[in-house]
Amino acid sequence: MQQFQNKRGAGLGLKRELIPQIQAQFGKKEIAAIDFLEVAPENWIGAGGKAAKQLAWFTERYPIVCHGLSLSLGGPDPLNIPFLYQLKQFLDTHQIPLYTEHLSYCAAGGYLYDLLPIPFTEEAVHHLATRIKQTQDILERRIAVENASYYAAAPISEMDELSFIKAVLEEADCDWHLDVNNVYVNSVNFGFDAKAFLQNAADAGLGCRIVYGHAAGHYEEAPDLLIDTHGATVIEPVWDLLSDAYHLFGKFPTLLERDTNIPPLLDLMPEVEHIAMLQNSK
Repeated sequence: MQQFQNKRGAGLGLKRELIPQIQAQFGKKEIAAIDFLEVAPENWIGAGGKAAKQLAWFTERYPIVCHGLSLSLGGPDPLNIPFLYQLKQFLDTHQIPLYTEHLSYCAAGGYLYDLLPIPFTEEAVHHLATRIKQTQDILERRIAVENASYYAAAPISEMDELSFIKAVLEEADCDWHLDVNNVYVNSVNFGFDAKAFLQNAADAGLGCRIVYGHAAGHYEEAPDLLIDTHGATVIEPVWDLLSDAYHLFGKFPTLLERDTNIPPLLDLMPEVEHIAMLQNSK
């Protein structure tokens, strides 16, 4: 991720409803805080006509990163090799250097249309690392995996979440896509200290693997159950956690993730600007 390595940047997910709004505001101070954009490659691979022209408009003006939805790195089904070759062509054609995926699975005998947790076991570490290495070999680039939110702990887990993430990153020799909202959501759902999680990650030397981050909102189902919806504004404890991450790891590019209940672009900009403000503060 050359244009972001060891650099700051505030980003925004490129959703269809935001496309004409960004194009209309491009070059204006109202959206000057947007440094990069994120797309789900599944939504753009094979696109032609108007969609292809829209994507080209953005790749000519913004750095783009890809955050995948369907590879199912942790799943039991074989990796979707044809998709990976399509993805490689897509990344190469549009000169997109970085692809990230979730540390979870979404297919088992067919797609499940949800991101499901993986048991934190040695066997799962080896399974994931093998599939990540295969993905990197086909794509001919390093990828990053995102720490996922989850709502039920697998009963056969042998280690805690951070130990599992560290083991996968090291065995696969891949990078980390740090989602601070997911850290916060899991800390509430499973009763651990989110700040201690980040401190332990820093002590374990994982900061050098962070390529970029996510900040997002969530839904409070109950005081001890948060749902990672990406459908609300970021709350203060998550902003505080992002600030802690910058203090521990140094500033890294961070994207505002908003996938549902998407307001007008200019209503999202204060959150993008807040990311930029945290990155520019001492």
